[in-house]
Amino acid sequence: MKKTIATALSTTLLAAGLALPAAAETIRLSTYVNEIDVRHEGFQYFADLVAERTDGEVEIQIFPSSTLHGWSEGVDALQGGVSDISWIPADERLPCYRVTSLYPAMVDLENQVAMDAAYADLIRAEAAEVGLVPLFNSNYSYDQEWWFDEPIADLGDLQGRQVRSIGPLVSMMIETWGGSPVFVAPSEVFQSAERGVVDGINMGVATYSSWQLWDVMPYMVNGSLFYGNIIYMMSEGAYERLTPEQQSIVMEAAAETEAWLQPRYEAWVDQRVGNAVMAGGGAAVSLSVEESSALLGSVQETWNAEVEAACGPELASDILELFAANAP
Repeated sequence: MKKTIATALSTTLLAAGLALPAAAETIRLSTYVNEIDVRHEGFQYFADLVAERTDGEVEIQIFPSSTLHGWSEGVDALQGGVSDISWIPADERLPCYRVTSLYPAMVDLENQVAMDAAYADLIRAEAAEVGLVPLFNSNYSYDQEWWFDEPIADLGDLQGRQVRSIGPLVSMMIETWGGSPVFVAPSEVFQSAERGVVDGINMGVATYSSWQLWDVMPYMVNGSLFYGNIIYMMSEGAYERLTPEQQSIVMEAAAETEAWLQPRYEAWVDQRVGNAVMAGGGAAVSLSVEESSALLGSVQETWNAEVEAACGPELASDILELFAANAP
């Protein structure tokens, strides 16, 4: 059989004891944020670090705006090979993460990167049970807030309003405060608000601004009521395809990206809020510490029982102590 030029070259190199260049490993990163969101710059920074430090042997491909899978499908997407790195929502297969990745608390964000890393370590064993590896942490503690189509006198008295919820904690809050929770995926929130499906929205400021929602829900209540951490995880299969050296590079690049992104993310969020208010398209009201504390007091004890039931007493205690240690 006639050899091709490529086959002949390969044979010659092997005969000479020379290894062929390793083929690039492609890692697909799925995110719900769009390309104008500052967090997309963070993903690109991460991808560039990995490419540089692996000499191009590992390529991170970024898929924005939920193009690979929907909001609730992160675990399924990783387990099924649809993506290799994805955000992980409040999935029932991760019961402790489900009730603690968004927790009712005021936190001091000066130490956020270290706090997020400590939280990821606490839920690492649970993630491993379903074949996932925590990789990096979303900075959304800073901006998970509330918007309405008209000013409201009291966030604690929603008077039957339909409010968009992202998960079980927010739904419990909305119900406790007299509203009705409605689940809406990020990419569908604009249409839901525009058509009057919801009267209010709970969402991160960065995502809210990226989807240009100030036009349809212009009244913001800044309550600072959450520790929030949507962790991006990697499938165990994709992680194990990498060499030990590549694994270390990916983990180190992820940690560096978090530190690089935090100040840029906070500045971008502040600018978006300021621009919307100054342009007359929005209004932002901040709750006092006393008002926020009262709202948290109305839900925290109930939610702590959920945390203990889902995490077990020991892990629940460790997580609640982490939150308490980072209180303002």
